[in-house]
Amino acid sequence: MYYTTTDNLNLYYEIKGNPAAPRKILFLNGVSQSTVAWNIMISAYEEDFQLILCDFIFQGQSDKKGPVRNFDQHAEDIAGLLISLGSAKTTVIGISYGSLVAQHLVLNNPELVDKLVLLSTFAHKTAYFEAIELAWERALDSGGYPLFLDIMLPTVLSERYFNNPLIPIFNLKTSRTGVNTDAGALRKLMQATKQRPDYRERLKAVRQPTLIIHGEKDLLLPVHMARSVAEAISGSRLEIIPRAGHTLNLEAGPECNALIQPFL
Repeated sequence: MYYTTTDNLNLYYEIKGNPAAPRKILFLNGVSQSTVAWNIMISAYEEDFQLILCDFIFQGQSDKKGPVRNFDQHAEDIAGLLISLGSAKTTVIGISYGSLVAQHLVLNNPELVDKLVLLSTFAHKTAYFEAIELAWERALDSGGYPLFLDIMLPTVLSERYFNNPLIPIFNLKTSRTGVNTDAGALRKLMQATKQRPDYRERLKAVRQPTLIIHGEKDLLLPVHMARSVAEAISGSRLEIIPRAGHTLNLEAGPECNALIQPFL
């Protein structure tokens, strides 16, 4: 299904779970993901919740035309989708890039958000992060999506995952090739992160109950970056998953669910 944004672009979304359930959960993807990234986790919620999954503009099955969107514009798209669905307050679960959209959504449209779950999240950038960001950009520019994927995977998946992959790395690369092969669209998403200012001060205004989950072995975003988010959001709780990397919805889905379900 598609929602038409205020600038007439098509944003792809799916509705799953229990249509009669009064409570809803919205899942927001990482930068190179699509709705399928949540397949491992969502079965835990299908009986008791209505589930909303979507691809941001420039992702998956959504439109990939138009200028760079900042995170306020992404959040506006998501707010419009929720309003169009007649959604009451919704629990928002976002990972990495999606967690940043969730941060903007909860501050710009607090009336739409019941609870907030931020996976692999951050609010500021470091020199180390910017060095990885530059490597990803140059990989996209010189070798397109295949080289980007080769460079990206060791920074977003843990050594534990490579030693015992749920989906073999070759199969993972093959399956991902059909998701976000448009290097130009992916570059636009990355540009939004590059341009985003330090958001820690703004996060002090968040009032919704917030759970932050982070991988102990996240190379892209070391744990101290998630801790900064937890320190900014009053009353939030930070949970660290041992030995897990950045892509928690792939390599630590059951561990995430074990933390999220009591929180809900």
